[in-house]
Amino acid sequence: MVKNVDEEKIKRVLTEPKLAAVKSMLEKDHAIDCLLLLHVGRGKWKDAKDFMRENNLTLSDGTFRARMIEIESLGLAKSERIDPLKKYYVKTELGEKVAKLLLGFFDELDVKS
Repeated sequence: MVKNVDEEKIKRVLTEPKLAAVKSMLEKDHAIDCLLLLHVGRGKWKDAKDFMRENNLTLSDGTFRARMIEIESLGLAKSERIDPLKKYYVKTELGEKVAKLLLGFFDELDVKS
C-alpha cells in the first residue's frame, strides 16, 4: 500500500505543472544556493556575492540572475527595482516555506550521518 501512495506522490511531482516546474528549477546549478541566500536576506547581487566569497564559494552574476528570474517566475521571490538596471529579490511566503523545508531536509541528513 505504501508503494502505491509513494508512486502517486511521485507521479504528481513529475506531472503536475507547478510541482514539476519547482522540481526542474531545483535541479539547476545554484538554485538551492539562491533560495538559501534569499532566506537570509541576500537577494541583492552584491550581498550574495559577498556572502559566497566569505564562505569560499563561487556564484557567477549570470547564474545568480538566471536563478532569481526563475525563482521569481515560480512565485518564490519578488523583485524590487534599485535603479533602471538593478533589482534585488525578496522571498515570498512560499519561498520562505520552501527554504525552511530545504533547511529541514539538510538538518535531517546531518543528524543521520
